[in-house]
Amino acid sequence: MQLYIMRHGEAQNFVEQGSRDDSQRVLTAQGEIEAKMMANWLQKMQVSPEQVFVSPYVRAQQTCEIATNAMQTTITTLDFITPAGDAKQVHDFIDGWCSEQLAGLSEQPSAEHEQSLLIISHMPLVSYLVAELTHSGNAPIFATAGIAQIDYDTKKMQGTLQRLVSPIELC
Repeated sequence: MQLYIMRHGEAQNFVEQGSRDDSQRVLTAQGEIEAKMMANWLQKMQVSPEQVFVSPYVRAQQTCEIATNAMQTTITTLDFITPAGDAKQVHDFIDGWCSEQLAGLSEQPSAEHEQSLLIISHMPLVSYLVAELTHSGNAPIFATAGIAQIDYDTKKMQGTLQRLVSPIELC
């Protein structure tokens, strides 16, 4: 299974927003451009996840809308994948989701394409989640709208970080 973990695009700071409610911060014009760049990269890489899990925070929802615009996928908002989310809890949730997917595939023996999942969330959770899923001490720093690709072994319940791509690298 391929897991794609994406950080939201650049968001307004509290002064621009005029509020201290972190969950309501919106994407800046730059953040929208970053999300579009990464949406194009996902399309170029032919990433078509069966499922997208997204944070309820406005900037993540906006990033998701842009990133998945050309995709035929199911989008589910999860209230526990916020900046302060618990990477272990998310890992357990992903393993449960993977088990359900594999059980469904075993009923359809002709399904041969590799499953994929996209998660759109925030720092520091995305960083800790990569470390948790790969069982490494490596918690990479994500640029805004950056995407980590993990080749995930659903039997071992761990994966290998394949790449970490950011909008700046695509310029």
